[in-house]
Amino acid sequence: MTRSELSKPPRRTQEQRSSEMRIRLLDATIDCLVEYGYAGTTTPRVAERAGVTRGAQVHHFGSKTDLVVAAISHLAQRRTEAAMMEIGKIKAGPDPIATVLDFMWELHQGPMFIAAVELWVAGRTDPVLALEAHKVEPFVNNAVLIALSRYVPDEVHRRDARDFVYTAMDALRGILVSSFIDSDRERAHRRWQRASVHLRAAAQSSLPGLRLAD
Repeated sequence: MTRSELSKPPRRTQEQRSSEMRIRLLDATIDCLVEYGYAGTTTPRVAERAGVTRGAQVHHFGSKTDLVVAAISHLAQRRTEAAMMEIGKIKAGPDPIATVLDFMWELHQGPMFIAAVELWVAGRTDPVLALEAHKVEPFVNNAVLIALSRYVPDEVHRRDARDFVYTAMDALRGILVSSFIDSDRERAHRRWQRASVHLRAAAQSSLPGLRLAD
């Protein structure tokens, strides 16, 4: 074998090429959901965004429903990975409640949350999408709960901590969805900071043992 042959990267298998194309199509679907909304996400538009032919797109996903159903799981995986990356950036500090609330704000910023909202709304009238979203959403939430469990080492308070996280997420998502009409991120952040005052008070009364893990 010559030196040039040794320096060449190994040829991708057909399975690898197929997997890479599916990921390109799913990433393009998420991009389209963010830019055009669910109604404006069409299979030709996705194929164009992914840089593949319509024939290749149809080969992997025969319909818009097939494509979006697969994108729901793909998006859930990306959101879970993002949650784990964000939790890894958290630095120990004197105010763990504020740290958790700031973490949740950062986790819900960016295109992945917008794409998730588009799918949630579409699922209201599409039982197929609703079923798929219902199946994967707990995995995303559980990843957040598991990551934040290190802040509540006391098993007695774990259930209260879970309820606190869900309440905070519900409040935050409501604020962000209502802010879509004016796209004012700073206003949404001010509303979240105002809500956080009340959330902090609730956490301090129900989670007296909340602290950073050693």
